[in-house]
Formats: sequence, structure tokens, C-alpha cells
Amino acid sequence: MAGPEDPPGGTPEGAPGGGEDEYRSVVFDETFVRAARLQEFSARERLTDHAPAVRRRPPRHRGLSRQVLVLVVLIALAFGTALYMGVRHPSRTPGTGVAAEPLRMTVIPLAPRGEVPGLPDSERLYDRSPAAQFRIGAEGVTLPASRRTAHFSDGQVVTALLTAKDYIVRSALDPEVLTGGETRSVRILLGVGQQEQFDRSFARPAPDGRHAPTGWLVRFDPARTELADRRIRVQGTLRASEADPGTLEVTADHTSVYALRPAGADPGARVSLFTVRRELHFRFDRENLRMHQARLVVSHVQAGPLSCAEDSASRLRPLLAGGTAGEGGPAGTDPYAPDGAPALCGSLAAAAQPRV
Repeated sequence: MAGPEDPPGGTPEGAPGGGEDEYRSVVFDETFVRAARLQEFSARERLTDHAPAVRRRPPRHRGLSRQVLVLVVLIALAFGTALYMGVRHPSRTPGTGVAAEPLRMTVIPLAPRGEVPGLPDSERLYDRSPAAQFRIGAEGVTLPASRRTAHFSDGQVVTALLTAKDYIVRSALDPEVLTGGETRSVRILLGVGQQEQFDRSFARPAPDGRHAPTGWLVRFDPARTELADRRIRVQGTLRASEADPGTLEVTADHTSVYALRPAGADPGARVSLFTVRRELHFRFDRENLRMHQARLVVSHVQAGPLSCAEDSASRLRPLLAGGTAGEGGPAGTDPYAPDGAPALCGSLAAAAQPRV
């Protein structure tokens, strides 16, 4: 039974002294109390200042934790290391990190055995030459039927062929390029790793097998020669194949025929034909295909009629109608030069000339 001080039915659960005090083991230490966002005023403070029972404490400003500081230091070290490695070991070719293979070129002038034939009418001259059935301009650079390879899709093969065609058209058929003008349209089709070699070839031409402008493109000396007909005749082939799982190779073999006359000559002056055969080997990795750029690795050029004694590395100086090769051979070859290339010259067959 309940005592006289106890309520009937005993002490209710939850009342002081009733049930188990669930907060008995909780200890509010000084750190917990100081961290509280609310502070209760004392009775004296409430009577004196007529303040509310509690007030809100301003938030405490703590410094960065040790873990955050360590993380910041690690990020700074990682960034510094990456920057250092990028400066000390830069990638030569974007996307691959491999230095671009330099272009190896050969330019062979072909000297006529007699007088260069010519006529006032370029159409008649073409009709009497081996180029009579050639197509005109870019139409002569035809694309083959393409198919996918083991590691490259149909679209990638077509992209490689189109890029090679663009290079051929811009470097051998653009009148601006042919007459010694702007070369940027050709340069931008080369990978970044080869553009330095291209620039060096035009800044300081040399017949060393690597820095001859005529190994990159066809260009005449505008002080001597001008185009008599801009409808250049072209014929040749393009072939694509897979060199390795990461490389497509395109081989181009084209012959271009130009109708030329002396610079500043009257329209009725005799015209002669000049023939250039170029065999070009292009390589493409996936980054080249994405950027619509090529790596030109081999350029083999035969051109005539030219004089063997003339320098054909910087510009082509064709022998025009009525001209002859004269005496003299190619420049001497130094077998002791570490980076030297042999000076070559060939003879232009009579069958390669128009019949007049």
C-alpha cells in the first residue's frame, strides 16, 4: 500500500523518484556547456535587466582543423609536382606524348636533252602531251573505295584519305601557293610536331633532305615564271592501310602538269608544260584524325624540265619554251657532312614532252 505522502496508486512513472532516471549517467562537462548556442540568464539578471530567460550566443570561430591543413598541403605538393614534370618533360605531340617523326624528302630535277617544246595555245599543248586524258584540278585527286581496317572504322579511313587529298590539293594546285605566296593553308594540315620543321624549311631552306620547301609543296620562282593556265592537269592514286593498331598510313602518288610562260610575258607568248610527280607517305594516329591533320613522313619529288645546275630546294625554276639545260651538273655532294644529302639529277625522257 502507498504511504500517507504517496499519491493513490503510487508514484507516477516519470515523476521525481519514479522509474529509472535515464539522464543519471549523463555528465555535461565544461566544453559542452561552453559550446551551447543558448545561455540561460540568472534570476538576478532577469530581475535587473528585464531580459528574457535565455539569450543566443554568437558562434565561436575556430581555426582550420589539422586534417584540413594537411589536405591543403598535399594538394599544393601534387600540383607543384605536376607543373614541374610538365616543364621538364613536355610532350612533343599533343595526345601522344611522342616526338613527331621528321619528314624525309628527296627532290630530283629532270633535265631535258634538247630544247623545251612550246606553243601559244596551252590546250593544244596539253592535247599533244601524255597529260591529254588527265583530269583538271582537284577532280584528278580521286578517292579510292575505302573499307574499315582491324582497328580503324570506315569513317576514320575516309577522314585520313580526305586529309591527304586536302594536303595534295593545297600544296600542288593552289595558285597562291604555286606562285610563292601564302603557305598557311598547307601548314595547318600538318601536326603540331611537324610545323616547326615546316617553318624552318621556309625560313632557312637547305638541300639537306629535311628542309627543302619544294619537298613540302610545289612553288615556282615568280620572278621567272607565271601560270599560263590555272586548269592544272592531275592524275594519280591514293591508298590507305593500317600500319599498326594505332596508325593509319596513306600513300599518294600523283603527277601534276602545269602550263607556264615567262613572268610578265604577252598572252600570245609560247607556253611550255612542266611536270611534277610526287610520292607522299602520310601517317595518322587517332589524334591526327580528330584534328584533321597529317604527319607527312616521306616526300619523293621528280620535276622537269629543270637545269641540274639550278638550286631546286627553295623554288622550282623551270626551263621554259625554247630553253635548254645547258652544261653543268648538280651541286657537289659532301660524303663527310653528317647531315648531308646527295645532290641528284635525272634526265627527262623525250616521251614525257609534248609533240609539237
